[in-house]
Amino acid sequence: MKYTQRKKAILLLEDGTIFEGKSIGKDGTAFGEICYNTGMTGYQEIFTDPSYFGQLMLTTNAHIGNYGINNDEVESDSMKISGLVCKNFSFNNSRIDSDGTLEEYFEKENLLAISDIDTRAVVRYIRDKGAMNAIISTNLDVEVLKETLKSVPNMDGLELASKVSTKEPYFYGNENATYKISALDIGIKKNILRNLASRDCYIKVFPFNATFEEMNAFNPDGFFLSNGPGDPTPLKEAQQVAKEIIKRDLPLFGICLGHQIIALANGISTYKMHNGHRGINHPVKNLITGKGEVTSQNHGFVVNREELEKNDEFELTHIHLNDNTVAGMRMKNKNCFSVQYHPEASPGPHDSAYLFDQFIENIKNSK
Repeated sequence: MKYTQRKKAILLLEDGTIFEGKSIGKDGTAFGEICYNTGMTGYQEIFTDPSYFGQLMLTTNAHIGNYGINNDEVESDSMKISGLVCKNFSFNNSRIDSDGTLEEYFEKENLLAISDIDTRAVVRYIRDKGAMNAIISTNLDVEVLKETLKSVPNMDGLELASKVSTKEPYFYGNENATYKISALDIGIKKNILRNLASRDCYIKVFPFNATFEEMNAFNPDGFFLSNGPGDPTPLKEAQQVAKEIIKRDLPLFGICLGHQIIALANGISTYKMHNGHRGINHPVKNLITGKGEVTSQNHGFVVNREELEKNDEFELTHIHLNDNTVAGMRMKNKNCFSVQYHPEASPGPHDSAYLFDQFIENIKNSK
């Protein structure tokens, strides 16, 4: 596509603030909570991460699309973002093993994207004002868009896991592997499954509303609660699953939304952050080892630290060094631990991959 052919488009924030840009590909309108990711690479993995369902993605890296797309570098079966907002969109790509351009990918997925936005200004604005809903559109009638935006649901209290979860159970890995894992899919990323399979695990993945009895019928050696989108509070079925696993002291590992589910299952509340953590360079301190980790993060909700530290059953194991929020926890007398961030990365550093090894060690010690 030639630059001169592109139409005007706008980004309209919930409070009426407008930013002007240009459309990429299709005409139309897209809406959701606007959030920003500070990662310098990994846009394809970000766009296909189920945790971003219902969100407009604003990328802070100045150039998006440079290396095109690769069919092996996806975290789910489709793009999960509602739309893209960026500064410079590359219509050509330079990577030898690319399977196509990012423009072609957006056309295939029928998703809206706009560029030529002053993304630094937008990030500074929503960082100060807080997360809010927004709309991007090639329709320049602001009053019409404002009416549309009024009907967009707020992320606080919104259940989205059912929108991205598998409909039927499926298997991943080698059926002759040493360990069997029952995983609850509330927005699971493929690289989590890859990490478990590479550690000699055979995984059965269950829908978001599976019961403990259904998951336990696989006779697993351990249980896993995945990442995912939306507010964890409405996920009562998942919380009940966590309660049943913990009651029986079976090995349990939770990541991101799964981490929040474990907290809620034990009466520890979560809350929506002013702005979430989304990027691949977030500093975390492991309070057990004293070591620092550079981590990949993507969440807009967090576990209440004050309530966690008052709970005699739990120990705070990791903190986010930017704001001292809860980044990890474990139960003192149960085989259960979880982290708020993403040890599977994709994209991001591998500093935290040891957590999968820790899960396997917990399984071995429980036998």
